[in-house]
Amino acid sequence: MSIRQGFLALLTEQPMGGYQLRQEFEARTGGTWPLNIGQAYTTLARLQRDGLVEPVPDDHAPIEAPRPPKGGPSAERYRLTDAGRAEATAWWGRPVERNAPARDELAIKLALAVTVQGVDVGSVVQRQRTETLRALRDYTRLKREAAADGPGLAWSLVLDSLIFAAEAEVRWLDHVETSVLRAAHTRRPAHETAPAEPTPTNTAATTPAPSPKAGR
Repeated sequence: MSIRQGFLALLTEQPMGGYQLRQEFEARTGGTWPLNIGQAYTTLARLQRDGLVEPVPDDHAPIEAPRPPKGGPSAERYRLTDAGRAEATAWWGRPVERNAPARDELAIKLALAVTVQGVDVGSVVQRQRTETLRALRDYTRLKREAAADGPGLAWSLVLDSLIFAAEAEVRWLDHVETSVLRAAHTRRPAHETAPAEPTPTNTAATTPAPSPKAGR
């Protein structure tokens, strides 16, 4: 998820500062994608540069607005400009494009593993499957706890996404393992040559002529 778009969506509710935006972003996504405070303020600075947000004068600050710890980052709050509100609205109506997928370290790792000599691809797959299954168990446990505690629909949906993704990854790893084994059985080493075709024999030339006495 784009932090930039997430901040614009949160600012449609009320003006916020970087500290509050960071808190709200993490709370509403279940802490799945933690942000550091520098990331939050860098994103705000870029949104302001692009004319999508603007600072709010101090006399408009509500008393209940969370403030960063004393001596911490600036407490300056931001609100959407008209362009920012239009961009936030447009985001809800745009599907997330999949024609330029994000770099997936695991996919890159396995693509290289099957092309780099000396790599035990089966071992790489096995270790990754163990890790993915561990993550899947953790997500499933969190899902059970979420159902018991009732923390909200947002966190539950995020967990569902993580569970489905982990299940799909396990299936893909099984597919990779099967494909590698199949390729290993069908690939012929370069140093091997095909057996020579048997040389056809001229039976007429090699068969001894019948003895003159044979017909007597």
